[in-house]
Amino acid sequence: MGQLADGAASRSFLQGLFRTAIAAAHPSACLPEHLPPPPPKGRLIVLAAGKAAGSMIEVAERHYLESQRLAPERLAGLGVTRHGYGRPTRLIEVIEAGHPLPDQAGLAAAERTLQLADEAGADDLVLVLMSGGASANWIAPAAGVSFPDKQAVTRALLRSGANIGEMNTVRKHLSRIKGGRLALRAQPARVVTLAISDVPGDDPAVIGSGPTVPDPTTLLGARAIVERFRLDLPQSVMHALADPANETPKSSEKIFAATTFKLVARPADAFRAAEVSVREASYECVLLGDRLEGEARTVAAEHAQQALALQAQGRRAVLLSGGELTVTIRGKGRGGPNQEYALALAIALGGAPGIAALAGDTDGTDGGAGSPDDPAGARIDPATLSRAKALGLDPAAFLADNDSTGFFERLGDLVSTGPTCTNVNDFRAIVIETL
Repeated sequence: MGQLADGAASRSFLQGLFRTAIAAAHPSACLPEHLPPPPPKGRLIVLAAGKAAGSMIEVAERHYLESQRLAPERLAGLGVTRHGYGRPTRLIEVIEAGHPLPDQAGLAAAERTLQLADEAGADDLVLVLMSGGASANWIAPAAGVSFPDKQAVTRALLRSGANIGEMNTVRKHLSRIKGGRLALRAQPARVVTLAISDVPGDDPAVIGSGPTVPDPTTLLGARAIVERFRLDLPQSVMHALADPANETPKSSEKIFAATTFKLVARPADAFRAAEVSVREASYECVLLGDRLEGEARTVAAEHAQQALALQAQGRRAVLLSGGELTVTIRGKGRGGPNQEYALALAIALGGAPGIAALAGDTDGTDGGAGSPDDPAGARIDPATLSRAKALGLDPAAFLADNDSTGFFERLGDLVSTGPTCTNVNDFRAIVIETL
């Protein structure tokens, strides 16, 4: 049997794959070639939101001030990112705000963002830099919806098991900035959006709740999601979801003729880089897809069976997968979908020799309470269950309580990267040695 999956070497290999995936999606690697020329006469107004907002502004400022030699007085804007994800920008302020639960800093930043959009003129170029997390960072409640009510919506959605598309369908219809409304506010300026995708399928209308693109979802669809997940929402929210004034702009709107949207990094790019590293290490690479969705523990059980089947076939391989898994919270523990996936995977593998895995979020935080030092994910190896038993830990009990963080914290197997300043969603790798 190969030794890589049984010791420190497996951890180093898996951590290296994770770092490779993150580096491929960092703005310093993917953004410069896509930045548009500054406008001939007017200002360049940069509006950024999400976990990569600080690093995207940092790269954009260097490009325009140094390479393009844009006069500083022609550069304006504002960025908002998750707490701990700010960067040392020169001219454009970056505000740190709450994620996944929005806070007052995000509320104030969204109002300033809308004001900057309102001030944009026909000679200006509004450059919108989007990345995952923007939905929580740009928080501008619709008329009649209070900020605490909007927070309540976010809490209910996070606990429901709804996927990111479903969550954003609801959020877009309760907002003055999401679902194409930022583009409305920026007219008559030209709007260019450059985005790092963190959503399965890379749908522009889902990334950051699509503030500059037409929205195909509807109020009717948002109400259906509320009903399907039996969400207990404030009455003001239910009134807003029934108000035709809160319908989002559609593709027929003329304003979108003056907008451009482009992806600068996708989950597929991160996995392409990881695949190269897998093959260089003489493993077969089995990519299950970069847009997987579903309940974390269910997907983990399926992946365990696939890993065991590959091993039974004598194939030395690495299973890679991405996407955005969900957790339906029934317990009182701590943890995100990647940690819950890792715990469920360890249970399903039952200590099978020669198989190790890592599951982490490329933004550097998986679940948690919104702190920059929240774990990014967790790792497992053939000794995970036996080490847990020696410590008196019952993996099934931790899983039932949604306490994957508590489990891996005791084992010392949390993966902690700190803020990565990018976000192309989940990264999962299972390394399989032959027996």
